[in-house]
Amino acid sequence: MSTSNDQENRPTIKILLVEDHALTRMGLKAAFKRTNDINVIGEAANGEEAIELADKLNPDVIVMDVGMPIMDGIQAAKQIVSKHPNIKIVMLTQHDNDSDILASLAAGASGYCLKDVEPERLYTAVRSVNAGDAWLDSTIASRVLRHYSAVPVASAQAEAVQQAQASLAEVASPKPEEFDRPAPEALSPRELEVLKLIVDGSSNQEIADKLTISLATAKTHVRNILNKLAVDDRTQAAVHAMRRRLV
Repeated sequence: MSTSNDQENRPTIKILLVEDHALTRMGLKAAFKRTNDINVIGEAANGEEAIELADKLNPDVIVMDVGMPIMDGIQAAKQIVSKHPNIKIVMLTQHDNDSDILASLAAGASGYCLKDVEPERLYTAVRSVNAGDAWLDSTIASRVLRHYSAVPVASAQAEAVQQAQASLAEVASPKPEEFDRPAPEALSPRELEVLKLIVDGSSNQEIADKLTISLATAKTHVRNILNKLAVDDRTQAAVHAMRRRLV
């Protein structure tokens, strides 16, 4: 494991990278160097090292893999968040199964991204969780929201699901300041249909197919919805829809 010695001109967001593959860590570090507000202050190769460096460096955000040797990211996240509730964690992983997603959220992770995420979206995820928001990769957001609304799961995942639902309740419930903001501009019936499909995780092409409209029209509806809800992307639109109970 290693830490950065450069303490000068440190950007606002200090992050710790936790990834067992050295080449992947190098790539992530290089990607974050392209920003002017995110600084990698440490690197770890497993969960135990992550806990040690979290104590030592007190990063703002930890970007962490799920599957690692010695101690996985889920176990590490639970221990880190219990000791340092101010530290936010973004899981960055290839694992897209419900068990890992829900267990990560139950352990206290604020974000969950897949490794094929575009760099700009990863930067946005880090900035969002640092600001106190939740971030879910758009490809899995609908699955998490469905679990939040679903009946309890009668399986070995039940406890993790219920804990994740409790965590998501805060995300999906309006914060006190939410209603201090102007209400979103009213959506048309068609836009509400599109918003429901966004919450369900449908792509623009799938929205077009399901509503029997052109792809260009679907894209226009999505763009109008984002503008009316004053959000930046589909994931934020889905969470906003749940908070406002628009769908």
